[in-house]
Amino acid sequence: MEDTTLEQINVDELINNMQQQLREQLGERLNSAKIVGIHTGGTWIAEQIHRQLDNPHPLGELNISFYRDDFTQIGLHPQVAPSNLPYEVDGETIILIDDVLFTGRTIRAALNEIFDYGRPARVILAVLVDRKAHELPIQADITGTSLQLQPHEQIKLDGPKPLQLFIEERDIRKPN
Repeated sequence: MEDTTLEQINVDELINNMQQQLREQLGERLNSAKIVGIHTGGTWIAEQIHRQLDNPHPLGELNISFYRDDFTQIGLHPQVAPSNLPYEVDGETIILIDDVLFTGRTIRAALNEIFDYGRPARVILAVLVDRKAHELPIQADITGTSLQLQPHEQIKLDGPKPLQLFIEERDIRKPN
């Protein structure tokens, strides 16, 4: 998808686009895939995609707080919830969903946690927004849209209903 601006973004339209891309990419194998959202924003998006695809498996959720490489710098969020993968991941196709792909560190942490549960056959990364500023060699297979922002700007997903995107100013001296 082309780069876009925040004023043009309709979150529901992006989610519809993502589920259509998943249908095209997986075809008949779509119903055997397991959907996992990354807490919090990724889970909100995963819930909608899970419902739209009528996926027969329970929705999984990862809370990667303990897997982040900057855990000692940013500390622990006071409301850390456990991850929930209510199925085996060995040999399965996992659709990993997050709200924003920025540096790639959240995705790296999520992959580490998934592999602690087992070894999937394939992980498909689906993100609502790709910021195209990756520090790690990670890219999304499914993307709602791409945005290039200034270093002092960050995208915030507000939800769960209705889901809305905002650009906020952030202190660039603090880790994301």
